[in-house]
Amino acid sequence: MITMAKEATGLENLDKELETLYQPKAAQAKPTSRRGAPAGAKPSKAKKASRKIVLSKGKRKRAVARASLVSGTGRITINGIDINFVQPKEIRELMLDAVRATKAAQAIANASDISVNSHGGGFSGQAQAVRTAIAKVLVKASPSPDSLRSFYMEYDRNLLIDDIRRVEPKKFKGPKARARFQTSYR
Repeated sequence: MITMAKEATGLENLDKELETLYQPKAAQAKPTSRRGAPAGAKPSKAKKASRKIVLSKGKRKRAVARASLVSGTGRITINGIDINFVQPKEIRELMLDAVRATKAAQAIANASDISVNSHGGGFSGQAQAVRTAIAKVLVKASPSPDSLRSFYMEYDRNLLIDDIRRVEPKKFKGPKARARFQTSYR
């Protein structure tokens, strides 16, 4: 690489002129974040206190439920509706099975808000998916997740592990998956 002295080529003066020309723009330009705001600037809205959010998912048949847990007052909502308004009562009790299983789970649920969105499948499949999602989110939020997980595994394995069984598809030559049409030989 060939190096040249700045005095001999007059580049020293050119560098000084460029610095004076571009200095006001360089002073104004601040590094920006990915969203286009200056890196050190505070957002216009007051920043919320950081809250721990725990997410989990539960599945049953074609139903999928996604649960989120944040610190709060103990509300449990399913698709935006309070769980106390879910009918029939048996379905509501099934969904709350994970919360009412132990006192530790009740304490976690009473100190936080659980919001669940479920879709797909029927109401029974959705209820079982919600049950699994709530149990998983309580285990993640627990201070001792191993003990709560082991209790749930002994109490009911399907609280933590999604049921992989699906409906067998219908085949031709029959009304259902395995049944065949009757034939008459006389």
